[in-house]
Amino acid sequence: MIRPQHAPGDALHVSTRDPEVAREHGSKNFARHEVRLAPGHQLDFRLDVAPSARVTLGRLSYGADTRLTVPPMRRCYHVNIPLSGSSSARQNDARGDSAPGRAGVAFVPDASLRVHWSPDARQYVMRFPRELLEAHAAKLAGLRAPEPIRFALTFDLAGGAGQALVATTGFLFTELARPHGLATMPAACQELEAALMTQLLTAVPSQLSPVLYGTPRPTRRSKVREVMDFIDEHPSATTSTTDLAAMAGVSARALQLGFQEAVGMSPTTYLRNVRLDRAHLELTSGTGGSVTEVAARWGFFHPSRFAGRYRERFGVLPSETARGTRP
Repeated sequence: MIRPQHAPGDALHVSTRDPEVAREHGSKNFARHEVRLAPGHQLDFRLDVAPSARVTLGRLSYGADTRLTVPPMRRCYHVNIPLSGSSSARQNDARGDSAPGRAGVAFVPDASLRVHWSPDARQYVMRFPRELLEAHAAKLAGLRAPEPIRFALTFDLAGGAGQALVATTGFLFTELARPHGLATMPAACQELEAALMTQLLTAVPSQLSPVLYGTPRPTRRSKVREVMDFIDEHPSATTSTTDLAAMAGVSARALQLGFQEAVGMSPTTYLRNVRLDRAHLELTSGTGGSVTEVAARWGFFHPSRFAGRYRERFGVLPSETARGTRP
């Protein structure tokens, strides 16, 4: 029996030697496909899926020389990041190989594909709903309307952007799979999913890359002021740089450069500082509850990280502020 794909706080773990069971779980969670093993090989299928609201994130291995045939997915983009072993892939007229620390693969929705996994291959596998990723890319690029993303089949994992994507993927998988962790916090999930999509669009070349990471036109200071006012008035809103840029009608890159020029920091840093100020106010007044409750209310879901940021800004730990307000 197949468990629900995304039960909040409940990760999916599958281990089987039955190719039909493996195909069924892979198709349900990622994409419809056929599985074929090399002669003499026995399947040792292992799949872990971390619960998340919109993006499907898993860790997968077949334990055998395996070939997969996947018809056009239509409604999703699919990305593989190798952790061990090797694989090769074909889509449209492109062919590419992937290996840990060297290259990953990205598949677009409207063409069939074929993948060959080595027996020791183990990978992060990610499924992004088409509408979600295209809308995020449009906001990031400052486009008026979403458009299909023409990803290159393979992308570099050795450079800074690729390493950041690997790190973000691993962090998100670990946190979502942790019992009673971020999977039970919708606001945190959405922020981390947005960060993952931004890292993906940074790391994988596409027709949007020049728009996303070229030199944009300067952002007017009035636009920066508009975003600052919004953050000051709505610091608890779930907002990413892409959301703030879309609100201001500029690209995320342009907004980042505009903030650096006008404020001396990124929009994300400015938002974090405003939230830290609000948390400090609540802890100082002694009316906001425990340190953990105050931190979570203002978007800080990791106590040690919150404590470090708080001390950087105010020179004391949040627990010290809280103790000073108690009778």
